[in-house]
Amino acid sequence: MMNANGQQRAAIRPGMTVDIVLKQDQPTGKLTRGIVKDLLTKSPNHPHGIKVRLQSGQVGRVKAICEPGTPAQ
Repeated sequence: MMNANGQQRAAIRPGMTVDIVLKQDQPTGKLTRGIVKDLLTKSPNHPHGIKVRLQSGQVGRVKAICEPGTPAQ
């Protein structure tokens, strides 16, 4: 089973819906939901989450990979 917490680069693909933490939201842990446009982290895994750019242009680290149709928290 794939690790769905956003730490494994192989588990994340463009077009997936994910919850990320934006840099300015790191102290609060506020999540932002969006669709992955680009993967920015080059290493196969990262302890704080793979860094991605959403289609909206926002950049943050993936905290959760969402199933399609999952309501926002």
